[in-house]
Amino acid sequence: MRKVLITGGSRGIGRACVEKFISEGDCVAFVYRTSDADANELAQRTGANLIKSDVSSPEGAKNAAKKALELLCGIDILINNAGISCTGLLTELSYDGWRRVLDTNLTSAYCLCRELIPGMVSRKYGSILNIGSVWGNYGASCEVAYSASKAGLRGFTLALARELGPSGITVNCLEPGVIDTDMNASYDTDERKALESAAALCRIGKPWEVAEAAYFLTSDKARFITAQTLGVDGGFPFG
Repeated sequence: MRKVLITGGSRGIGRACVEKFISEGDCVAFVYRTSDADANELAQRTGANLIKSDVSSPEGAKNAAKKALELLCGIDILINNAGISCTGLLTELSYDGWRRVLDTNLTSAYCLCRELIPGMVSRKYGSILNIGSVWGNYGASCEVAYSASKAGLRGFTLALARELGPSGITVNCLEPGVIDTDMNASYDTDERKALESAAALCRIGKPWEVAEAAYFLTSDKARFITAQTLGVDGGFPFG
């Protein structure tokens, strides 16, 4: 039974990952920040362990890692999924807003990896999966901080994979396209139609479709796959 820690696990892609890994018989702990009702419902329904912590700060990430290690007695798989967005012109983006996005989306991955990698190295086994975004590759207008943070995860993945490869630890990145989550619920009908038409499959993705890819990349069937970025985006952009 593998031991899995998923950040941002109470909703969206993280929630789908919790459900998928639990359904496959893994022991799962997930971290959330504010969604108490969603987190409690998920934990009660699936049996997953919940950890309330703000991983955007070094202290919060360290606390989450410590609790996960206590609950699961080790971590085999870390999925860095915690993420927030901030929409608006760069000239109207405050420094605090910039830092909040970068710390949640990128710095949290650094902090959690720093805490959990030693255990993986000692066992010569482990898998780290970073959840990026197509916007980290293509860039999104009026989402400079979000795009920059997700592009950072791509570089973080490549460098860390080289560092940890000799210890038998895989590090990969998923870059979802537009997925039907709360984060994307603000799109109006015309915007959704435009995004759908921009994908080869002509639709918006579902969280469970990302979770399926996450499960495969962290499975023993993918032990020879590392330093890779996989788009789960329906063929975006198309045309």
